[in-house]
Amino acid sequence: MQTFSSPAVGRWRLLAALSIVYIVWGTTYYALGVAMRTLPPVLMNGARFLIAGAVMLALAQWRGQAWPTRREWAGCALIGTLMAFAAMALVVLAQHQGIGSGLMATVVTTMPMWLALWTRLGGERVPGTSWAGLALGAVGAGLLALEGDFGATPLGALFAFAAPLCWSIGSYASRRLALPAPAMASGAQWLIGGAVGVAVAWLAEPGARSVDWSAVTPASWLAWGYLVVMGTLVTLNCYLWLLHHTSVALAGSYSFVNPLVALAIGVGLGGERVTGWVFVAMPLILGGLALIAYGPALLAVLRRAALSVAAGRLQPAGSSGSSAP
Repeated sequence: MQTFSSPAVGRWRLLAALSIVYIVWGTTYYALGVAMRTLPPVLMNGARFLIAGAVMLALAQWRGQAWPTRREWAGCALIGTLMAFAAMALVVLAQHQGIGSGLMATVVTTMPMWLALWTRLGGERVPGTSWAGLALGAVGAGLLALEGDFGATPLGALFAFAAPLCWSIGSYASRRLALPAPAMASGAQWLIGGAVGVAVAWLAEPGARSVDWSAVTPASWLAWGYLVVMGTLVTLNCYLWLLHHTSVALAGSYSFVNPLVALAIGVGLGGERVTGWVFVAMPLILGGLALIAYGPALLAVLRRAALSVAAGRLQPAGSSGSSAP
């Protein structure tokens, strides 16, 4: 982990990067909804990643990162198709079917639970606290399925729960496949995933070939530009920076905050309505996520506290614990 020349500057940079990741990624679900009002969902999402990928590749080359090998291109193609295309296309299709942006952000937090499962099936050890978190999150996801929007749009519910499944498979694959340097890998994955999205939209999405560009509203264009620049280029680079300058757990803590931001934005600006089930399910899902991300550390703290209490009980009455000088 890299240290800073000035602790104060380091703290401010850390806080700034965390704030961007917390807030911006929490608002992208609402921005997706605005962009889709007058833009075809799959085409809009594909073009977003296609352009962001091209920019990121250029930036990675400017930084001097090596161009991917043929094997690395193959790995990036698989991951980009799963994450930038399939997972994100399912997100926009779920919202297009009527799933609220805040509710969608809450469903996405189930991704680490799937990832823990793939990790175990792949032969890696998974701590017991992660399995407890997986069970807790599964209960929360089951309760979340009772939310009104899911009952009203069964196809949207299917898309919503399939999105983090695809993202988790892509995330697991990224740990097992040969990939280039982080910025180059991200650019290649976005470029390929975006190209697949544009191709699929062109071939199969209704209205993608006959978009009336004059009817696309300024709000949709602004939302799409926000997704490209802030939601993808700026925030992902902040996330990559955090991975190199702080712990993985702190960098990944956005998963706890994004649903709260998305719910607040969706209800406050989008007029979305949620029933009581989301408020029962969210603490269970976030609790499960906490056990997966911080379980061993939390268990160690509890053990130290228990030992401290036990030592206090064993200390003889009236003893101060130290001898007088």
